[in-house]
Amino acid sequence: MSEKQKVMMLGNAAIARGAYEAGVKVSAAYPGTPSTEVSENLVQYKDELYCEWSPNEKVATEVAIGASMAGVRSMCAMKHVGVNVASDPLYSFSYMGINGGFVLVAADDPGCYSSQNEQDSRMVARAAHVAVIEPSDSQEAKDFTKAAFEISEKYDTPVMLRTTTRLSHSQGMVTLEQRQDIPDKPYNRDISRNVMMPAMARARHIEVEKREKRLEEESCSLPINRVEMRDTSIGVITSGIPYQYVREALPEASVLKLGLVNPLPRKLIEDFAKKVDSLYIVEELDPVIELQVKSWGIKCTGKEIFTVQGEYSANMIRKAVAHADLGIESPAEVPARPPILCAGCPHRSVFTVLKKLKIHAAGDIGCYTLGTVPPLSVIDTVVCMGASISALHGMEKAKGKDYIKNWVAVIGDSTFMHTGINSLMNMFYNQATGTVLILDNSTTGMTGHQDHAATGKTLQGDIVPAISIYEMCKAIGIRSVTEVDAFDIETLEKVVKEEVQKDEVSVIITKSPCIMLGQKKITHKCASDPEKCKKCGMCLSPGCPALTKCEDGTIAIDDTLCTGCDLCKKLCKFDAIKDV
Repeated sequence: MSEKQKVMMLGNAAIARGAYEAGVKVSAAYPGTPSTEVSENLVQYKDELYCEWSPNEKVATEVAIGASMAGVRSMCAMKHVGVNVASDPLYSFSYMGINGGFVLVAADDPGCYSSQNEQDSRMVARAAHVAVIEPSDSQEAKDFTKAAFEISEKYDTPVMLRTTTRLSHSQGMVTLEQRQDIPDKPYNRDISRNVMMPAMARARHIEVEKREKRLEEESCSLPINRVEMRDTSIGVITSGIPYQYVREALPEASVLKLGLVNPLPRKLIEDFAKKVDSLYIVEELDPVIELQVKSWGIKCTGKEIFTVQGEYSANMIRKAVAHADLGIESPAEVPARPPILCAGCPHRSVFTVLKKLKIHAAGDIGCYTLGTVPPLSVIDTVVCMGASISALHGMEKAKGKDYIKNWVAVIGDSTFMHTGINSLMNMFYNQATGTVLILDNSTTGMTGHQDHAATGKTLQGDIVPAISIYEMCKAIGIRSVTEVDAFDIETLEKVVKEEVQKDEVSVIITKSPCIMLGQKKITHKCASDPEKCKKCGMCLSPGCPALTKCEDGTIAIDDTLCTGCDLCKKLCKFDAIKDV
């Protein structure tokens, strides 16, 4: 690429490019929408830096911390709920300070497009005393990433680069530049900084407060904070993607566009507030900026007229501030299109067996969460990564072992490696008796088929020994560990019946690769015979999208969707489905 070439980039790709240009040498992440593409784009530069998929966000953060300690610029990336997992090392590293520049990319998800909550990562960063930078387009995503490393090293602080789904997955023009040659910093042993024992931590907390105060004062002149004076009757303080909505909705308004949102540039905000007649704070999710501005005695309007839920839009802002009748007709109602498991998904086969046996499932985070909804309706609970196993354990301790004879925990292979293994150890250690189903489809399917420690391939494409989930469970001490083909529903039914009755921890590993990986060779497809069809609907019960019910009650199978998994054929008792 030429030094000043312009290309169209996703926000996530621009962040990756910014890290590359900033001279990053180590990056670690756990895939999670909307952050996944950061690492998937960064790996294209693997000849000049190292990047990996880590088992979870805590480990990824610690890997990046270690690299920073060693004196190189490092980065970790995750979605907002991953920040919770990473917060343990992040809080302590904030006290310690950096050596090489350190940036944590946190991708929030207003609107819950692919998440279990609408967490605002700025709240975590404030509590951890970590600086937060927020870009508003792809060009800023690249430029602000580079600025984040500069701020990190100048102010001796970890920096959170906060993005959201709209920025992560929107495209914009980006001007590319050369990679910076950043010399490694020497490592100096300093236990007063790097060992967080109580005496050291108390002293470092004082330094953190000094650092934050200095950054607050000097941030008023940072170029990433920008004042745009226009009509002074309306002034808006905003940041990130909402800035784009404000400019569209209120083109004549004066705007204080914040790039650094923690700590806030107080004097800059106070000066801006004095110049406008009415001041509005426009920020998605929590009133992080608003509450601080109001605490300084500055009159402003925020969540009184704006929601704390979901994404914003230009129309919503225009209506809230200008009370404008937009003249926009209500959009036509579109039929709901809920997400479903793919045709040929091995999870559908497993859930079909559980439903037949009337077994409840404590669920987890992954594609298999779709087992919650009709027609499968098997999953009863979903909390967070790894919680299925712990929840099942808690149910037993609350109600006794007989209570969970018709319950199982369901977790995927990637999620099991993320935090499920800890929960399983807890079950065994505390003498539980539940049954855990590990749905091993050989990938992190939910976020787009990333590898993990049990697949035998790294983010950089290296083939490595795959960790055996079976052997790991046996090593814990669990005696009853069974591997079953997910599509062998007769054997799976038999095994589930046996295992849930045992008075010990047991594990069933259902093994069949995700159909979207392309590892399974499709040797045939299925077709229905309307002459033999009894219209019982058994083949429809798993909800495969390849099957539809005809007007006469018989079944049609779409051969463009069918993968030949044979689940429908196995469920048909009348030989009305055949191979073609």
